[in-house]
Parts: sequence; structure tokens; C-alpha cells
Amino acid sequence: MPKPTVPVVDHTVAASYFQSYSVVGLLAVIGVLFVAVAFGAGRLLRPVVPTPEKLLTYECGVDPVGEGWAHTQVRYYVYAFLYVIFAVDAIFLFPWATVFAAPGYGATTLVEMFIFLGFLAVGLLYAYKKGVLEWT
Repeated sequence: MPKPTVPVVDHTVAASYFQSYSVVGLLAVIGVLFVAVAFGAGRLLRPVVPTPEKLLTYECGVDPVGEGWAHTQVRYYVYAFLYVIFAVDAIFLFPWATVFAAPGYGATTLVEMFIFLGFLAVGLLYAYKKGVLEWT
């Protein structure tokens, strides 16, 4: 009966793998330190001379009148949100087109993309039925 063999582990491959991550970690630490030093230097070097004029609320060169809170219609945010959703979805269509052209993935990718577009269509139909897309 043959003796079972023990797999040989090459430790140099594992060491180089983690060494590449240590370089990324070192760059992240240096980046955080650079930002912290820049903010600290700005705080230490800036002149601090509070005057009554500097403590006033500034609004486009005009003295503020009335309340500080302005009511903004929610529909502006809904339009922006819908735009972002469909812009991101358009970005997802580009990789789909490249995968669809790859051999062996065509039918599955096509079905998955139509399911994805179906979810988008249901969301758009829901927004339309709720009257969110009507501009008044």
C-alpha cells in the first residue's frame, strides 16, 4: 500500500502575495497621514480673528431675510434619484454587452439582463402610477 503524500506548500508565493497587500496598506496609511497633516497644518496656520461681520450668515452676497429654512419640493430629489438610478443601470448594460458576446454565456446573460430590465420597468411604472413623474 503506497504511503500518502503530504502536499508541499511554497511559502515564497504566500509571502509575495501578502507583501503586495502590505504595499497597498502602506500607501493607504501614508495617504491618511498626508491628509491629517494637511488639515492639522491648515488649522494651526490659519488666522482666527472672529468679527461680527464674519459671524453673520452669508447668503450669496445678500443679507438673509426671514427663516433659515427653505422648503424644497421633494420631486426635485425624486427626479435626481431616478436619473441616478437609470444612469447606473446604463453603466451596467456595457459589461452585459461584452459578456453577451462571449461564447457560452449568451442565452443566460440575455435572460438575466431582461430580468434586470424588468425590475427597472416595474419601478418606473410604479413611479408613473404614483404620479411622481408629473411636473407641476
